Amino acid sequence: MRFDPREIGEVLEMLVFRELDIRAVTLSVNTLPAIRPNLKDALDALSHLLEPYARRLRPAAEKVASKLGVRIVTVRLAVSPTSIMLEPLGDAKAAVEIAAFLDELAGRHGVDMVGGFSAFVHGGVSRGAAALIEGLAEALNSTERVAGFLNAASTMTGINLEAVRRAARIVLSLKPHAAARFAVTANLPEDVPFMPGAYHGLGQPDAVVNIAVSGPGVIEAVVRSLPDADVRTLHDAIKRAAFKITRLGELVGREVAKELGVAFGAVDLSVAPSPKVGDSVAAVLEAMGLPRVGAPGSVFALALFTDAVKKGGAMAASTIGGLSGAFIPVSEDAVMSQAAAEGAITLDGLKAMAAVCNTGLDMVGIPADVGPDVVAAIIADVMALAVHLDKPLGVRLIPVPGARPGDIYDLGGLYGRVAVVDASRYSKIPLVARPGTAPPGVERLKKG
Repeated sequence: MRFDPREIGEVLEMLVFRELDIRAVTLSVNTLPAIRPNLKDALDALSHLLEPYARRLRPAAEKVASKLGVRIVTVRLAVSPTSIMLEPLGDAKAAVEIAAFLDELAGRHGVDMVGGFSAFVHGGVSRGAAALIEGLAEALNSTERVAGFLNAASTMTGINLEAVRRAARIVLSLKPHAAARFAVTANLPEDVPFMPGAYHGLGQPDAVVNIAVSGPGVIEAVVRSLPDADVRTLHDAIKRAAFKITRLGELVGREVAKELGVAFGAVDLSVAPSPKVGDSVAAVLEAMGLPRVGAPGSVFALALFTDAVKKGGAMAASTIGGLSGAFIPVSEDAVMSQAAAEGAITLDGLKAMAAVCNTGLDMVGIPADVGPDVVAAIIADVMALAVHLDKPLGVRLIPVPGARPGDIYDLGGLYGRVAVVDASRYSKIPLVARPGTAPPGVERLKKG
C-alpha cells in the first residue's frame, strides 16, 4: 500500500486527537535457570535473574515514550510458566511464596503486572502443575499484580476435562480483582504480550520484548467518516488504519528492546479497548451499522473488522505474534459493558463472536453463586471452539458476590465495569462430570 502526505498527517492526528497509544510493552524473561530443589535457593536465584531487568524496564519504556511522543499505557514482565519451577518443589505453599515474590518485585520497580504464574495442562497435570493449581487461588487473591492461566486444551491434544473442572473451581474461589488476572486458555502461543496470557515460551530467547497495540478510537473515527461506503471500501479504510497503528507499535517495540539490550519479538496487532469513552471496539462495530453490539449482524461486523485489522497489521510488522485480531473484553469496553448490562450481549452471543475474534469470553461477570458445573461447561464450550477452529481462545469470568444478571461491579482502572450476565438456568450439567480428555478433532489430522 502506498500512502500520500495527507495520510502521514493522519498519524499525527491519531496521536494528538484520537489518543492513539501502545497498550503494553511486555518484557518476557526466561526464568528456568532459577529452578532449584528448595524454595529459598529458588527465590534467591529468581531475584538475581529478574532484578536487573525489572529495575530497567519502566525507565526504558518511559524514555522511548518521551522520545517518540507516544503514551505507553502499561509495562509488564512475563516469566516462564511457574509450574516448571515447582516441579522439584511440588507444593502449593511454594507457589504462593513465588507469587508473593513476583508481586513485591513488580511493585518495587513500577512494573504494572507479572505474567506467567501458569501451567499447561491440556494433556495432563504434572507434579509442578498440580502444586500451582492447588495454590493458585490463594496466590492471586493475596497479590495485586500477578497474572496467570491454565491452558486446558489444544488442537493437538484435545480438551482435558479434568483440568477444566479444576479451573472452574478456581474461578469460583477468586475475588473479582483476582479473577481479572486469571484465564483458562486453549492453544496459547509463546509471544503473547497481553495479560493474563503472557508468559515466556520455551522457544524464546532469554529475554524478548513483545508489544500490544491499541487504537479502537482511531478506527472508529475512520469508520464514522464513511457512513455511506460499501463494505469493501470500509474494510480497506480499517486495514489502512491498522497498518499505521501497527507500524507505530513495531517502532516502539524495537526502541524499547534496544534500550534494554534484548531481542525484539513481535507485535500483537490486536485492537484492544479500554474503559475510557472513545476507546471502544464495540463502538467501532456500532459505527459500522449495528443498532447495538450483540444485535444480529454482530458476528459479520466483527469478522469484517478482524480481517481488516489482520491484513493491515500483517503488512506493517516484520513479525506478528500473540493473538492478533480483535479483543472484546466486556468490562474493559465501556460500550460493550453497557450492552451486556442491557441484555443485548449474552454468553451465547459472545461465544458466536469468539469464532471470528481472538479472545473467547473475556471479562464477563457471572453471579458468584452459580455452580461449578455451569462454569466448567462454559469453559468447555470455548475450549471446543478453540480446538475445532484451531485458534487460541480463552475464558476470563468474574464471579461477583451477591450479584444478579444486569448488575454492574466496578473494578476500576483498565479492568472497567463488569456487567453480570445470566450464566445458566441449569445448576447441574452431568456431561462435565465425565472423566477423561476429549480427543482432538479432525484439525489435528490435517497437520499430519
